[in-house]
Amino acid sequence: MVGGQAQPFETFSEGPGEKTIKGHFTRKLLETDTAFTWFASTYKNYKARPDALENIQKQKDSIEIVAFMGTWCEDSHFIIPQLLALLDSAKFPTEKCSLIGVDRNKKTVGRLSEALNVTLVPTIIVFKNGKELGRVVEFGKYGMFDKELAEILR
Repeated sequence: MVGGQAQPFETFSEGPGEKTIKGHFTRKLLETDTAFTWFASTYKNYKARPDALENIQKQKDSIEIVAFMGTWCEDSHFIIPQLLALLDSAKFPTEKCSLIGVDRNKKTVGRLSEALNVTLVPTIIVFKNGKELGRVVEFGKYGMFDKELAEILR
């Protein structure tokens, strides 16, 4: 999954004017699909927390990130573009961050969300040497996903 080819994903609508992606997809889809107009402005307006930026830069060669999100989910609309802006600022290798879309039941292709016990989105999971180092669920325990991410990587 991480570093490999994205598996086929599904797109469908679960509500009026809504596009749901279910499965492993690339960030280019968020950047270019007109259904995801929320991506660009949130990405552009994010200012990286210095501690999060520093800790990601220190660990970028030894970690992988898997981010579960709902393209229908307002929390995901806010956090995922910011996560990608943070990773870009840290020059984190693109191929070491996987985006996994889930439907409103938090299910994805291949039962991956169930295997990793993802019940809320977004959920950002950090792996090191194939083992989970930690995860940030929604906005995290502080209401700032990047602060908790910095702690996981400390």
